[in-house]
Amino acid sequence: MNFSYTDKVVELQKKLTDFMEEYVYPNEQVYHDQIDKNDPFSSVPPIMEELKEKAKQAGLWNLFLPESEYGAGLTNLEYAPLCEIMGRSSIAPEVFNCAAPDTGNMEVLVRYGKEEHKEKWLKPLLNGEIRSCFSMTEPDVASSDATNIQASIIRDGDEYVINGTKWWSSGAGDPRCKIAIVMGKNDPDAPTYEQQSMILVPLDAPGVTIKRILPVFGYDHAPHGHAEIEYKDVRVPASNMLWDEGKGFAIAQGRLGPGRIHHCMRTIGAAERALELLCKRVQERSAFGKKLAEQGVIQEWIAEARIDIEQARLLTLKAAYMMDTVGNKEAKGEIAMIKVVAPNMALKIIDRAIQAFGAAGVSDDTPLAASWANIRTLRLADGPDEVHKRAIARYELKKYR
Repeated sequence: MNFSYTDKVVELQKKLTDFMEEYVYPNEQVYHDQIDKNDPFSSVPPIMEELKEKAKQAGLWNLFLPESEYGAGLTNLEYAPLCEIMGRSSIAPEVFNCAAPDTGNMEVLVRYGKEEHKEKWLKPLLNGEIRSCFSMTEPDVASSDATNIQASIIRDGDEYVINGTKWWSSGAGDPRCKIAIVMGKNDPDAPTYEQQSMILVPLDAPGVTIKRILPVFGYDHAPHGHAEIEYKDVRVPASNMLWDEGKGFAIAQGRLGPGRIHHCMRTIGAAERALELLCKRVQERSAFGKKLAEQGVIQEWIAEARIDIEQARLLTLKAAYMMDTVGNKEAKGEIAMIKVVAPNMALKIIDRAIQAFGAAGVSDDTPLAASWANIRTLRLADGPDEVHKRAIARYELKKYR
């Protein structure tokens, strides 16, 4: 395995880093200030649209989408270090049109959408004109086992009728969110993994009701938001079905491999920024007669952080390499491992950075508290650690049967 970066990637790394320094970091507070001045879920901070236009002009747009003519033509391995840079700021992924859940939804439309879907939904998403959400998780069942999903997608002539309640549909609060990919059951009597389907549902369709926006450790993540949505007798054309009936699980496996490893890549970037903030802080503050940086326990934290980041990065690169060379199915063990390793690694480092900042660390004066809250959710949003560990153990045991 050769993890050295190509000249193309090195050039993009430099361009991204320079763009982040010049435009993204200085405007993080501007973004949040603009949200606070308005109804957070009725408008989009103007600075975001300005930054998106600058990113387009700089050629830093749609860097994801491997094996597709729509993106930048990068492999997962090439995209990994770039995604890491974006992960250093909570607003950066959207600036470059590389934000979840749009990235995963665009991949679904590229792979499984009909030409009419691509024209109506994919093109505006690629242009950053609209946003989307993904409705899978449900409040009344343990959705880490997707076979539990109860929402129904029933054929009625030339239409499908959707009924069910979903929550944690990230992005549905955004006024630009126009389309949802909804997962539900169309045939409860089919084989276990062929009962579910995915279908496109416009958010303005009759019967779609956003019931509430769910906070994450007190953060509402406006204007994006995480919505609870009721689908009540929602009718959409039969042509809105993605791929075919019963292909929901197959689509999910294709979507969630790349989408979830993107989270891991961004998480490494967040850990790097936390370590950077920690190192700067401990050289500025003194306690008990010497700089915090001279305290043995602090030096131990810094050493462990560097070791942990490097290990997580290497495992992420290995998973990306395998996805590119042998496919998502063969890389599922490595994908499961990094989904456990990356957020736990980052949470440990962010927590110690918060400790080094003291009371300031739990405020909004630094990005640390928000970063901790975001990454803590990944241990659920990307599937519980316990589910991934169960899968890893099964792969390991299978070797010795």
